[in-house]
Amino acid sequence: MTDNIPLQPVRRAKRHNSKNRNGCCPWSRCCGGGDFRPRTVWLGHPEKREQRYPKNVINNQKYNFFTFLPGVLFNQFKYFFNLYFLLLACSQFVEELRLGALYTYWVPLGLVLFITIAREAIEEIRCYLRDKEVNSQIYSKLSTRGTVKVKSSGIQVGDLIIVEKNQRVPADMIFLRTSERNGSCFLRTDQLDGETDWKLRLPVACTQRLPTAGDLLQIRSFVYAEEPNIDIHNFIGTFTREDGDPPVNESLSIENTLWASTVVASGTVVGVVIYTGKELRSVMNTSNPRHKVGLFDLEVNCLTKILFGALVVVSLVMVALQHFAGRWYLQIFRFLLLFSHIVPISLRVNLDMGKMVFSWMIKRDSKIPGTVVRASTIPEQLGRISYLLTDKTGTLTQNEMVFRRLHLGTVAYGMDSMDEVQSHIFSAYTQPTHDLPASRTPAATKVRKTISSRVHEAVKAIALVHNVTPVYESNGVTDQAEAEQHYEDTCRVYQASSPDEVSLVQWTESVGLTLVGRDQSSMQLRTPTGQIMNFTILQIFPFTYESKRMGIIVRDESAGEITFYMKGADMVMAGIVQYNDWLEEECGNMAREGLRVLVVAKKSLTEEQYQDFEARYVQAKLSVHDRSLKVATVIESLEMEMELLCLTGVEDQLQTDVRPTLEILRNAGIKVWMLTGDKLETATCTAKNAHLITRSQDIHIFRPVTTRGEAHLELNAFRRKHDCALVISGDSLEVCLKYYEYEFMELACQCPAVVCCRCTPTQKAQIVRLLQERTGKLTCAVGDGGNDVSMIQEADCGVGVEGKEGKQASLAADFSVTQFKHLGRLLMVHGRNSYKRAAALSQFVIHRSLCISTMQAVFSSVFYFASVPLYQGFLIIGYSTVYTMFPVFSLVLDKDVKSEVAMLYPELYKDLLKGRPLSFKTFLIWVLISIYQGSIIMYGALLLFESEFVHIVAISFTSLILTELLMVALTVQTWHWFMIVAELLSLACYIASLVFLHEFIDIYFITTVSFLWKVTAITLVSCLPLYILKYLRRRFSPPNYSKLTT
Repeated sequence: MTDNIPLQPVRRAKRHNSKNRNGCCPWSRCCGGGDFRPRTVWLGHPEKREQRYPKNVINNQKYNFFTFLPGVLFNQFKYFFNLYFLLLACSQFVEELRLGALYTYWVPLGLVLFITIAREAIEEIRCYLRDKEVNSQIYSKLSTRGTVKVKSSGIQVGDLIIVEKNQRVPADMIFLRTSERNGSCFLRTDQLDGETDWKLRLPVACTQRLPTAGDLLQIRSFVYAEEPNIDIHNFIGTFTREDGDPPVNESLSIENTLWASTVVASGTVVGVVIYTGKELRSVMNTSNPRHKVGLFDLEVNCLTKILFGALVVVSLVMVALQHFAGRWYLQIFRFLLLFSHIVPISLRVNLDMGKMVFSWMIKRDSKIPGTVVRASTIPEQLGRISYLLTDKTGTLTQNEMVFRRLHLGTVAYGMDSMDEVQSHIFSAYTQPTHDLPASRTPAATKVRKTISSRVHEAVKAIALVHNVTPVYESNGVTDQAEAEQHYEDTCRVYQASSPDEVSLVQWTESVGLTLVGRDQSSMQLRTPTGQIMNFTILQIFPFTYESKRMGIIVRDESAGEITFYMKGADMVMAGIVQYNDWLEEECGNMAREGLRVLVVAKKSLTEEQYQDFEARYVQAKLSVHDRSLKVATVIESLEMEMELLCLTGVEDQLQTDVRPTLEILRNAGIKVWMLTGDKLETATCTAKNAHLITRSQDIHIFRPVTTRGEAHLELNAFRRKHDCALVISGDSLEVCLKYYEYEFMELACQCPAVVCCRCTPTQKAQIVRLLQERTGKLTCAVGDGGNDVSMIQEADCGVGVEGKEGKQASLAADFSVTQFKHLGRLLMVHGRNSYKRAAALSQFVIHRSLCISTMQAVFSSVFYFASVPLYQGFLIIGYSTVYTMFPVFSLVLDKDVKSEVAMLYPELYKDLLKGRPLSFKTFLIWVLISIYQGSIIMYGALLLFESEFVHIVAISFTSLILTELLMVALTVQTWHWFMIVAELLSLACYIASLVFLHEFIDIYFITTVSFLWKVTAITLVSCLPLYILKYLRRRFSPPNYSKLTT
């Protein structure tokens, strides 16, 4: 009996708390420390709380007002290269190390920091405004003074909150009252669990019976609630009313809860708050996804480390050539400062801005409408995907269920014979002899039933065993109340937590047995003759992923019969129904056709049997400890020797253009793995139907294994197969990964396609992680439901499909699309372009910096290794900003082939998988080009200058600017109008600025013919050989894409 007394655990928790074991403060839970504990919550009396609870404030900000600037600066300077540039700038305050004006070092660094801080500030402000909007929402609270208004952030544990229709639930609450006549309400939970179907919730029976909501404050009652946890699908608690006679105890489960972030879809509800703030289920389920750093960024970091190494080597060489004379250690620092442009400070900013442009292009593409980029730091990752891991239901398929088959063992009805089912149902209700009077006698089960009665029993069971509720809406002609009263067909909409259930109920309506009404305790069916059949709902056992079945006990009001109906997966139901010789075979046949199979069974109960069961069931539900186990044990006592009625087959149709999209991905060299929770036969059939497995490919179905020896034998059998697709179940996969992880992954990676069925969300994420570790290749995960989130967040690129299961996957993903077919264009066009453009941009920024560093090295070596800067002041700043920034950045608009060609020839994508656009080879080529051009320009200027040093500066700097502009033109594959504008604008800016640069350049000299021919000659020598080499290469060894554009 102790299970029924909920106060004891709370009292122990209180004494435990008084020890203050966390050493924080008496309110350590508020501070975020301490353990989560169960609680007793008195209705309408927050002041009676026995512990301190967190405020009901939503805070998604990374910083506050005081930590913003220090936090952003710390996050920037914790990386070596940013710290390196900061130290360079700070060194200019030391007189011995100063090389020029302070602004030449501080302005570029300040610009980078300004852009970063501005971007972070905008994100923080947006986040603050979103949080403020949620926290400021006004709710009604029941109090001794009547109904008062309260902000969401002011709600406390124990408050009685009124939530209107279409209003967000502000905190985790126990459902006490509803204004709905049927005594229940619906919740929209898509922002919590990703499912778009409405959930039915039931109020506490004791409080629902009270005359008014105000009476909740007049009774002495409390809720005992379990400790806060992350499980949104389960809850254990009890409701106790002390002033009742006798005292009332009711068990509380998930059906009595209103979790925060859900929306009330029907009626007005009253609830008592049990969890707030950090203890909300929705907050505890919000994990910070790992910060994804792209492979491209890691490669660029590697190249910049090489450049830094070159900077140190060049500085040491310069000092060594001075024979380490004098204060040589100071000279090393001066040379490090002098050649600091070898490591380009603008590289990070250019790449970040480029990625923002790539993301904007994806969002603006009219061919893939509705696509959203949530991770603008990794669009180039889409251009190098080697493995695509996809969910099945709702991703490859539409998650729109269509009823296809009813199988009774000896006879099956398909879509073309549904009229026969309809006639059987009609005859069952119009001809009394074909109804089921015999079933009311104990010997009826031994009598061979007519086909008509068997069909009727099956359809009636399907019409009753579900959690579907008909909802009546106004259609402009009939108002809601009238439609509900007359069961108006045109106004009726079915709501359920599963599209499978809706399709089954819609099918029973099509054959003559219509679900017209349902509330907490009853259900109404309409027969083909228009008669209303009333059923009292005695118990409901909802579907769970663990049990894989659902049941309902109903009483037929006309006959007084009590019947237990159940439906579930074949693997579970096979051990529950009476022995038969056709269930397993027919389930396999239907699954091979791609149908989702459910087994329907029933069991008749006497009044005595039901009363005995109810007593044990209520006792188990009141348990606080091991409630789930006790309840399951009681229910299982009923689930024996049930009469098998029928099998139902429901088809989930493929999304549009799934087959051509998968073919494009396959031709692009991407291996596609399908990870699904569905059964093996259905998954295999869908894979064939979608052409994930081609007709010519063999399929190796991995036998179920449970031991190490079995796994070893099966792996050896699989090793002997070549070029065949693998189909494996989650249980067998777990065994293989436990004992032979390396061997299994090695064999699986060689397969053209892999199908993993009966996969849990954790297994999906584990497979992604293993692929990354074993192959080192980039992975992309695609899914549409809450069970795909872990896989999406684990992959290098996560793509969410907005579908029937809601937006949870879409919101957690890096990229969100509306249809699977958009994935082809996202990868083939945008992924390919983003990667190639980012590679060109990064190498050109490096080339730009190496050119000027080479000129500085030549200048210093000619003038006796002096640590004197060649260019000072605005020249050095203008070079990488005003004069060359726009042309170089315009490379983000370049493309080698049209998007139509990229889609037509996905083989072009395959070239990128080797990482050729940015490799050590291409980096070395650009380094050699930079050294050649920098040396030519500097030596040319030294050879051709006449008398004054400023002439060297004028000739070399002008040649350098022209060379950079011509090199951009040499690199461009397809001209865009912005590129031409950028080139002309940069040239105009340089010419216009010469008027103000008289401190560095002789204005009169640059207007002479001598200056013009010298600059022209040097520029031609630096660029013409490269143009000739480019022509010869395209002529004799053209790249693949050029063959398609000619």
